Amino acid sequence: MTLTELPPRIWQELERAVADRQHSWRTPVLASVDSEGLPQARTLVLRGVDKASQTLQFFTDSRSPKALQIQHSAQIQLVFWSPALKWQLRVTAMARVETSGSEVDAAWQRVMQSPARQDYLSPLAPGEVLPNGKHDGLGDAHHLAIISVCVSHLDWLSLSPAGHQRAEISKDILRWLTP
Repeated sequence: MTLTELPPRIWQELERAVADRQHSWRTPVLASVDSEGLPQARTLVLRGVDKASQTLQFFTDSRSPKALQIQHSAQIQLVFWSPALKWQLRVTAMARVETSGSEVDAAWQRVMQSPARQDYLSPLAPGEVLPNGKHDGLGDAHHLAIISVCVSHLDWLSLSPAGHQRAEISKDILRWLTP
């Protein structure tokens, strides 16, 4: 694969990950920084990709620690790993949390038809102790939020017995790096 073929191929894999529940890039790790300056990493489900605007979307509970961390510091990093492709993709980006608007409303219409709705209707925020070990009912209002991620930089690594490859990709940069 040539360097110029790489960015479209990466975005193609990201788009596939939204459509294919088995694609390993569907569940990247998102890293942010908490209020004490400590790194926090967790797995999310990739819900949307827009190649033209170079954005990715994820769902979260608006009361979650990650939502609060992103509101405090928008700089995040995502790490995708594909055992099948033997590709690692590190995405540096600016994120924002959307708690209302037409996109959130449309997402909620889809989520409320699924078992995941209970996660966003819980009267308890993520991480709170469950008094009896299970959900005791649902609240009246949902807490679904969308994390929109505007990609600024990609660091791609391919592992191969024939030789590893690494590339740096951004708006102004497209170059091979030493793996």
